Amino acid sequence: MAIKHAESGEVIDIRPLGEGLKDATTHALTKTDHLELIRMVLPAGKEVREHSAPKEITVHCIEGAIELRCHDTTQRLEAGRMLFLDAGVSHSLRAVEDSSVLVTMVL
Repeated sequence: MAIKHAESGEVIDIRPLGEGLKDATTHALTKTDHLELIRMVLPAGKEVREHSAPKEITVHCIEGAIELRCHDTTQRLEAGRMLFLDAGVSHSLRAVEDSSVLVTMVL
C-alpha cells in the first residue's frame, strides 16, 4: 500500500524516529506541481551518488549525521542542521550514522 501524501493544512510529523529509524523507509511526505518533501532514511554507510536537482533544494538532518559534498567541499550535517543548494549544484551524500533527512525540492 502506498504511503498517503499530506494534504494542504494537514500536520506532518517530522520528529526523530528514534528506535523506529531502523525499520523506517524513505518516502515522499507530500508532492504538488511545484514542491516535494521527502523523508530520506539512510543507514550508516549508505551513499547517494553525485547528482543535481533542476531547482533549489534544502537538506535538513533530523537525526543522525550525514556528510554532504558540494562546491568542492564536504560538510557534516548533524541533527538540527540544514543546507541550501541552488538549482543545478552537483552534490552527493553519505550517512555517517543511521540518519533521517528532510529534503525539500522546488519542482
